[in-house]
Amino acid sequence: MIEAKNIHKVYSDSKKPLSVLKGISLKIEKGEFVAIVGPSGAGKSTLLHLLGGLDSPTSGEIIFQGEDIYKLNDEELARARNIKIGFVFQFYHLLSELTVLENVLLPGLIGNQKADEVKKSAMELLEKVGLNQRIDHFPSQLSGGEKQRVAVARSLINNPNLLLCDEPTGNLDSSSGEGIISLIKDINIKNKMTVVLVTHNMELARLAGKVYYLKDGLLN
Repeated sequence: MIEAKNIHKVYSDSKKPLSVLKGISLKIEKGEFVAIVGPSGAGKSTLLHLLGGLDSPTSGEIIFQGEDIYKLNDEELARARNIKIGFVFQFYHLLSELTVLENVLLPGLIGNQKADEVKKSAMELLEKVGLNQRIDHFPSQLSGGEKQRVAVARSLINNPNLLLCDEPTGNLDSSSGEGIISLIKDINIKNKMTVVLVTHNMELARLAGKVYYLKDGLLN
């Protein structure tokens, strides 16, 4: 499904270059649920962003479904991110001026799905995450757990092959956090969707089928 080959990431904004990732190699098979854990600042989010085409490595390759994503042009990469990869972030990134339903619809419309079909899919997803009674509410009217459930539904609207989750429980209480991870685990099993979860919470990470530890720029 996706493979990182000898990934290095160096930030050169300061006088002294900062090497965050120091030769990461990782292969994730279709349908796997993988967690990456490690201390704050270890580079977990950086690695996830590289896997999702949100940032580019200093050196190395990311092979997704047989092709190096960093050899795609900007338009091809943007389309791959929209159609093939779903993202769930810690801070939700919902659009405050849009309703719950509209937030979930948006990536589908950008992906050129037919409006009636994408609306039907969005309604089904919101029912699946338990928010079918909140479709006309705005993000400001939701709890943190509800916002993250909207974000999960939005990430699934284009039925992606890969779901990348960056600290999706970081702003939630333990009960809401466990509910979100259980939801993601359920999606992984039922849809056979490949999931990569970045978290500092080892208890939640243990729900994944495989756990890697990232420290000092290296993966174990």
